[in-house]
Amino acid sequence: MGKYFGTDGVRGRANDKLTLDMAVKIGQYIGYYFGKQRKAKIVIGKDTRLSSDMFEMAISAGAISTGANVYLIGVCPTPCVSYLIQKEKFDCGVMISASHNPYYDNGIKLFNFEGKKMDANIEDLIEEYMDGNSTVEFASDDHIGKAIDFSDGLVLYESRLKGIVDLDVSDIRVALDLANGSATSCALDIFSDLGITTKVIHSTPNGVNINYHCGSTHPESLQELVREGNYDVGFAFDGDADRLIAINEDGELFDGDHILYVCSKYLRDNKELKDNMVVTTVMANLGLYKALEKEGIDYKQTAVGDKYVFEEMENNDYILGGEQSGHIIFKKHAITGDGILSALMLLEVMKKYNKSLKELSENLFIYPQLLINVPVNSKEKALEDESLNAIVQEVADELGCDGRILVRPSGTEPLVRVMVEAQTDALCERHVNRVVEFIKSKGL
Repeated sequence: MGKYFGTDGVRGRANDKLTLDMAVKIGQYIGYYFGKQRKAKIVIGKDTRLSSDMFEMAISAGAISTGANVYLIGVCPTPCVSYLIQKEKFDCGVMISASHNPYYDNGIKLFNFEGKKMDANIEDLIEEYMDGNSTVEFASDDHIGKAIDFSDGLVLYESRLKGIVDLDVSDIRVALDLANGSATSCALDIFSDLGITTKVIHSTPNGVNINYHCGSTHPESLQELVREGNYDVGFAFDGDADRLIAINEDGELFDGDHILYVCSKYLRDNKELKDNMVVTTVMANLGLYKALEKEGIDYKQTAVGDKYVFEEMENNDYILGGEQSGHIIFKKHAITGDGILSALMLLEVMKKYNKSLKELSENLFIYPQLLINVPVNSKEKALEDESLNAIVQEVADELGCDGRILVRPSGTEPLVRVMVEAQTDALCERHVNRVVEFIKSKGL
């Protein structure tokens, strides 16, 4: 990770950690860099938070000043930007969003000409320019770029998703939680055009209510709606609609691990699961692994982050991977997580087998899990401490095959994350507290 760019772009509180000046400079550099050979074509999307207009204008002005033409989609899901780059041959793309964060945060995520996350070496060059250690050439006269309305790009994205499901799913009753975010731009249109009876909540963004007590991080109101409204399934998206948390017919959570389990079996049965392999992060539940093993499905683990999941998938041409948080990548259809696509795939599986989500996942036992973040002086030194590693090994030995412990550093904060999965909540609490108290008592 760089000085400003993390694994998911630049992110921070608007006009504090993420400033207007930073956005202008990012726009200037990508307009200059991708316009060295010809006038750059850059596509820009955004979510519904209050500061997104401001950053859209700043990035656009910066890029235009160095000669680029910018194509403005408006509010759209993050995967829409990735798809349009590939379809319309843009030089790069920008998504303005802080995903599941509160409205006062925002982010700038860059995509390369393939619709994948921007190359790290280019992000390094952008950072050099942001710090004043390099210069760009500004356009003049008729070389200055322009801003072009590209709201039709959203229609292309919608058409693409509607064409993926080849079964009639119109008899499934669906409830949607749009998180007052990017999904408000297109989700209802997509589901309605497929003939699906759809109830929508949290679909009136006002700039400050994105993710507020709603969406994939707060699905409680959707759970209640599904339980009381006799819906077959509920789908909750995050702020930029690139991930999904589903709700089964009983109002129970159906997270990324459930989705991977159900869809891996479906793809295997269709002989589409390459090498019989699913890619997960190390945070996937132990219950998922045990259930996959019973089905004869293999898995590979990566570091936390959909970036690392996709890298593993791309390197080996695997077609299914994702995170417990609901970032699911169906590589046959997209190269990034897409919450709406994931929802449509689940509907297809439900229809194909004529089963509910609860029935489809009846052999998946999700182990209780407890995670506690512990502040430390040095993440590196703490994780190298032999006495701490000895305690962790003791816990692992005690858990045996009926649980696991994972101790890892936070990617952005001076914290060590201690996570235990076991057969009961009481066991999780006992083992986690043992490690946490040891870290605190030793002053690591």
